[in-house]
Amino acid sequence: MIDHTILKPEAVPQAIDKLCDEAGRYGFIAVCVNPIWVKRCAERLRATKVRVASVIGFPLGASRTDVKVDETRRAIDDGAVEIDMVIRVGDLIADGTSVVRDDIAAVADAVHAASPEHELKVILETAALTREQLIAGCRCCAEALADFVKTSTGFHPAGGATVDAVRLLHRYASPLKVKAAGGIRTLAAAQAMIAAGATRIGTSSGPAIIDELNKTPT
Repeated sequence: MIDHTILKPEAVPQAIDKLCDEAGRYGFIAVCVNPIWVKRCAERLRATKVRVASVIGFPLGASRTDVKVDETRRAIDDGAVEIDMVIRVGDLIADGTSVVRDDIAAVADAVHAASPEHELKVILETAALTREQLIAGCRCCAEALADFVKTSTGFHPAGGATVDAVRLLHRYASPLKVKAAGGIRTLAAAQAMIAAGATRIGTSSGPAIIDELNKTPT
């Protein structure tokens, strides 16, 4: 259920290689990296079942739609199977749901044109939105035929994932899946998100979380 993640700008090649090696050793479902690292990850993970995810329009979501689509196609060409895109947050806050929906739909079309296996996760930046805005965002994601809704970039000053946000996404985005990301660093935090409805956890602390799980008495 874990997307093993490095998105910080100061990541070096050795850190990306370590991320991939840890993902293979721990059996994580995916690594999640910035676009410049997708090809390196795809090559290093070629002999494993670990998928490569890339972020698009990250972390602000304020790129033009055609740029997001081009970035998506290039990431897929480099080996990404999953795309985590950021919505146009300001437009959602301003009730511009048609603009938000169309932006997501354009990226979804590019993702799904690659193969039935390719999936789109849509980052709503939940901590910056009201309940009503989150519900509207879920509706946009469903209408645009995304595969997941995702809580956070992990870069917004308002914060990352919360149990309440995950619970709300699980309720209003169904049947879309939910990815919780942003500030999840412990086993207890990951388990709380899963209990609230998350089926995917984005974290840079995956090995520590699994090590803690393995030490937990049954």
